[in-house]
Amino acid sequence: MQALQFTATGSLDTLQLRQLPQPVPAAGEVLVEVRATGVNPSDIKNVQGLFPYTTTPRIPGRDFAGVVVAGPDELLGQAVWGGTGKGFGFYQDGCHAQYVVVPANAVAPLPKSLSFAQAATCGVPFITAWDALERSQVKAGTRLLIIGAGAVAKAAQVLAQARGAKVVMAVRRADVVQSLQAQGITAFKLSEEGQLAEQAREHFQQQAPEVIFETTGFWLAAAVNSVDTFGRVAIIAAPKDGLISLSSLNLYRRGGSIVGINSLLYSLEDCAQMLTQIGAAFDAGLAVPSGFIELPLADAVAAYQQVSAGASEKIVLIP
Repeated sequence: MQALQFTATGSLDTLQLRQLPQPVPAAGEVLVEVRATGVNPSDIKNVQGLFPYTTTPRIPGRDFAGVVVAGPDELLGQAVWGGTGKGFGFYQDGCHAQYVVVPANAVAPLPKSLSFAQAATCGVPFITAWDALERSQVKAGTRLLIIGAGAVAKAAQVLAQARGAKVVMAVRRADVVQSLQAQGITAFKLSEEGQLAEQAREHFQQQAPEVIFETTGFWLAAAVNSVDTFGRVAIIAAPKDGLISLSSLNLYRRGGSIVGINSLLYSLEDCAQMLTQIGAAFDAGLAVPSGFIELPLADAVAAYQQVSAGASEKIVLIP
């Protein structure tokens, strides 16, 4: 089969498209013919050596959609999606290939409302967003402020809106604010850190947000000072040195909580359960993904280089 593989970490120069043996599923596993597979920023960081547990040689890739071609009879021929979880693409071969083997209970039925390519864009961002909303207890009526407008932030907005939460997004650039507002999303341009609390209250009828989802890595201290009593701040990023100075006094006095979100803590089986729930939301009317680029697997190395250079559109590889 054709597969993308890297033989050492540290540089994208080690990536090559190779002919490798087709994997053979063991008992309790399925062989999936990959129809589409997403490229995530974490895939690039993986090859660059930013995850210490990665082993080589390795096929990268965390998200896929495809068809089961070998495994338990009840799954044969079924359209499925999966991936994202712990070790997948890091110390277990991932899905940037024509075929992938995973446990039989690590795939979820493909939502009827999604194409293979649309489904392949969802895994990491939607599972991360879903986990953030679940663990910070976002439900109907929750005042939720999302800081940032990347893939995870956008997924969180869509999912939270479907739950009936009151969602506001805060971003750094005026053009992004205009784009979000054109889509009917309430958004404002971030000002100084000390003004976040006031800006947020202006958009929640003079009430503080109950939950803040900080997706950028730079606004945690301001978020802690802006969240409501007994509020929750979910985070998925940090500065390169991992250090942020914040007021623990302000946090405990308001009974606040900081919730760390990391999709790599979950197994493939855990992620399949989340994808089943996310898939149900799509089939119930959640807006389907759009605005991505489809490239053949033969262009995978170029795709990695584009994402590494900061490509704004999601790239999906088609084997």
